[in-house]
Amino acid sequence: MVHDTPDTTAPAGTARRSVLALIGASLVAVPLLGARRVAVAPAAGLDDPAKKEIAMKLVSSAENSTLDWKAQYAYIEDLGDGRGYTAGIVGFCSGTGDMLGLVRLYTDRRPHNVLAEYLPALRRADGTDSHRGLDPGFPEAWRRAARDTAFQQAQNDERDRVYFDPAVARGKADGLRALGQFAYYDAIVMHGGGGLTGFRSIRDRALRRAAPPARGGDEVTYLNAFLDARVWAMRQEAAHRETSRVDTGQRVLLRQGNLGLEPPLDWKVYGDGYHIG
Repeated sequence: MVHDTPDTTAPAGTARRSVLALIGASLVAVPLLGARRVAVAPAAGLDDPAKKEIAMKLVSSAENSTLDWKAQYAYIEDLGDGRGYTAGIVGFCSGTGDMLGLVRLYTDRRPHNVLAEYLPALRRADGTDSHRGLDPGFPEAWRRAARDTAFQQAQNDERDRVYFDPAVARGKADGLRALGQFAYYDAIVMHGGGGLTGFRSIRDRALRRAAPPARGGDEVTYLNAFLDARVWAMRQEAAHRETSRVDTGQRVLLRQGNLGLEPPLDWKVYGDGYHIG
């Protein structure tokens, strides 16, 4: 949804991009009744398919006021936030480079697609809110492309590469369970990785107040510090000053102690209630 890269370095001019190595999890053998040993799986991370589906619905409730995240492949509008067109399942933006990367990927896979002709305009728009070369046809072309399963898959793949996988990897490295990994993912989707209000700065601000579990800290204490830092970052920008996606969303689940992001889940965003059974 915004520019810059997640919690690793990236090539200049490439928006919100990085690839972090995923942290593997193995089964842990524990003694039972002094004689038998059973394999006990660690709590599922956010990359577990069921948890990932929950994450997509949580983001969609905040970004699009619906749990039907798959209906957002065709979404496109200019929100007037200085990022040009915002579109698709995580708000790829014409002004922040990630939309350009997405259309490049789609064109690599399907060269003669309806968005390919807009690549020069998207290159020029990177870093601006300009519609030059995109209007009037780009929004309709986007909606047409969204009917193509190849474009849907490209959106899924770019979401994972740029946002989801790095967030989950960093969360696991910090010793966080699914809720904390989601807090990282949601922050990167909204704020990007760098800059004063990007994910790195949010995490650094939290680390000054509390240690994550991987450094011997308490998970709840650290996540409260991270969400406090996230709210601070949101309030620095007019487009994000409404903080209910944290206050009545993630914070509610944290107060319940639902660190594994286990359903049933009930939360509110912008005053609207949502439920996952």
